[in-house]
Amino acid sequence: MPDNNARNPLRDPRDRRLVRVAAPSALVLFGVTGDLAKKKLLPAMYDLVNRGLLPPSFALVGFGRRDWSHEQFREVVRESVEAHARTPFQEDVWRQFASGVRFVRGEFDEDKAYEALKATLKELDVHAGTRGNHAFYLSIPPKAFETVCQQLADHGLAQHENAAGWRRVVIEKPFGHDLASASELNAIVERVFPADSVFRIDHYLGKETVQNILALRFANQMFEPLWNSRYVDHVQITMAEDIGIGSRAGYYDGVGAARDVIQNHLLQLLALTTMEEPLSFQAHHMRAEKAKVLASVVVPEDLAAHSALGQYGAGLQGGQRVRAFHQEQDIPGDSRTETYAALRLDINNRRWAGVPFYLRAGKRLGRRVTEIAVQFKNSPNLLFGDNGHEALGQNVIVIRIQPDEGVTIRLGSKVPGTQSEIRDVTMDFGYGHSFTESSPEAYERLILDVLLGEPPLFPDHEEVELSWRILDPFEQCWEQQEIKPEPYAPGSWGPAAADELLARDGRVWRRP
Repeated sequence: MPDNNARNPLRDPRDRRLVRVAAPSALVLFGVTGDLAKKKLLPAMYDLVNRGLLPPSFALVGFGRRDWSHEQFREVVRESVEAHARTPFQEDVWRQFASGVRFVRGEFDEDKAYEALKATLKELDVHAGTRGNHAFYLSIPPKAFETVCQQLADHGLAQHENAAGWRRVVIEKPFGHDLASASELNAIVERVFPADSVFRIDHYLGKETVQNILALRFANQMFEPLWNSRYVDHVQITMAEDIGIGSRAGYYDGVGAARDVIQNHLLQLLALTTMEEPLSFQAHHMRAEKAKVLASVVVPEDLAAHSALGQYGAGLQGGQRVRAFHQEQDIPGDSRTETYAALRLDINNRRWAGVPFYLRAGKRLGRRVTEIAVQFKNSPNLLFGDNGHEALGQNVIVIRIQPDEGVTIRLGSKVPGTQSEIRDVTMDFGYGHSFTESSPEAYERLILDVLLGEPPLFPDHEEVELSWRILDPFEQCWEQQEIKPEPYAPGSWGPAAADELLARDGRVWRRP
């Protein structure tokens, strides 16, 4: 059986002797046949069991259209776990996990299926000891949220049936496709579940390096005094992928890079990078500070000049020939969906006034990397001005989110010898080299927090709507002016328009 006292990266950070173990509960997974469930959610639950963070009285209920028995579903879960779990497969742990695995067959709008689900959960409450604690994970298209939530309400599954039990709902992105749809979606969900029982998943917020942004800023006196417009020249936030859309054509076409990742992932990174220090890690304090800074974001007057769109073409990448976006299966040849988007934002508050923030995201770029680069102003240095200072780069702090998690600091150092020559050098901190404890997968942390009822890492409806208020003007501009994405070569760093975006401000993109 798993050892709760083993070294564990998901201990309670307030007491390194304690492990945060979820209470007895059942998680109902809608969309159990999707890639997210198979590659991330099911393995994450097994890993939590293996780490001793889910109790023997934890149960998993899959809900789907497949004609599976409980045993057939267990085999599907096992295959997923064996293929994708991060912890070693152990038969005794698997038996504990599998004993609480059930499957309910049905359509999202089928009354009979929800009655079967209700009966299954009652059986688990009695025989598995889940105590009426039920979480509903909606890994499904947003258009189905209203149907599922209403069915849960109509069949008494969303309400507490006893004082000891709780009900929670977990929603995967996208949270709408613009401000109006996001507001409507929030209203639909919160008609059924109280706001404090709604957990909106942004898996980036579960990454250790994202959470380390606050530690870097507020636990180190050397950084926070410089974290403002007096010293910072600009900030670049990059999410680059070296792959195409793969099998996501049905979702991606008509959505594009800006809606897919800038509205959620990158704006959340922006908020954490720029927010004021919260009073505590409690959800309402964290959300209040993020909402303040998102509300302070202003977009440029000339939206077209301060943004860039691209679409990857055909060519060689990594020695292999790849297709253009419009040649991908199920993508129309005349699609105007962007696979690359970059834009400039400003923050109108005392700390950040005058500092531009450049956000970019794209597919089929030079390498897979997500990072935040805080670039400082040039030092008013006269001492080394005649000895290479003009060619010296600016100091930069780079927070690497993935794949090589860590922090790099670039600074100037004297070259050995008699000349007073200064050269850029780097100081590097890598998680893999500095800690013996492995970083948990983001979904492990987030699923555990749902079951513990701890919401600080989950954006609330205000954050979601503020993010759409930022992106909507760009989307409307691109649509009204019929701006077509500019082709770019696979393996490059995007279209020429993206370089021109920074060149107008006398800057260049950092090469990760």
